[in-house]
Amino acid sequence: MSRTFEYSATEFKGKKVLVTGGTKGMGQAVVNRLASSGASVLTTARSLPADVAPSVKFVQADITSPEGVELVITAVKEQLGGLDIMVHCVGGSTTPPGGALVLSDEDWLQALNWNLLAAVRLDRGLIPLMLENKSGVILHFTSIQRKLPLYETTLAYAAAKAALANYSKGLSNEFSPRGIRINSLSPGFIQTEAADALIDRMAAATGSRESALQQLMDSLGGIPIGRPGFPEEVAELVAFLVSERAASITGSEYVIDGGTIPTV
Repeated sequence: MSRTFEYSATEFKGKKVLVTGGTKGMGQAVVNRLASSGASVLTTARSLPADVAPSVKFVQADITSPEGVELVITAVKEQLGGLDIMVHCVGGSTTPPGGALVLSDEDWLQALNWNLLAAVRLDRGLIPLMLENKSGVILHFTSIQRKLPLYETTLAYAAAKAALANYSKGLSNEFSPRGIRINSLSPGFIQTEAADALIDRMAAATGSRESALQQLMDSLGGIPIGRPGFPEEVAELVAFLVSERAASITGSEYVIDGGTIPTV
């Protein structure tokens, strides 16, 4: 299931945009949204995609490594010739289940490289391009797991995302006075292709896709709106936060989780 929205086809005309991890899920929705509003978009992935739009530029790179980050920085300079907006969507977890004691140093380092250090390295290499124009927008994708860590399966991921949120806030304090707005976006359960695949696997065991979906939502403590979010909804929030409509918003984290986090 997906959603469609009406928006201006020229809002981001002339803007040079990097979206990491933009060939699937939320990242792909962000690429489509910004490109459809006139942006010149470069995106990244570890493998060649089958269906990137002809108007979207692409660089194949694994940005969990310093070498992959350098490939992206070079591509931004050569293919975009500068940078106005960076949306860092890349992140994930491959650590084994079993809690904290089964996690090795390699598991922790992989989670940190994927969910924290990739952003740190990209920012270090690309913020100078924004400083040349005394303007720019950076948006880091964190996760509600930074506040609701699932210790059984994704503790290292949750800790790395918490570190990313803290880093993002500190970065905004340093560079907002120099014209660069830096925020973070914290998704909850978003129904991406990967989530659908997980639901299908669970449904094969339970016999019902509806019960599998409910089981996933219950594992997060429930979602008050009664459903996961959609990638297109995330993309709409991204479009607002990187636009001139949000010109006074910096150093903030925006949660899009259907009310999952139980806070007042």
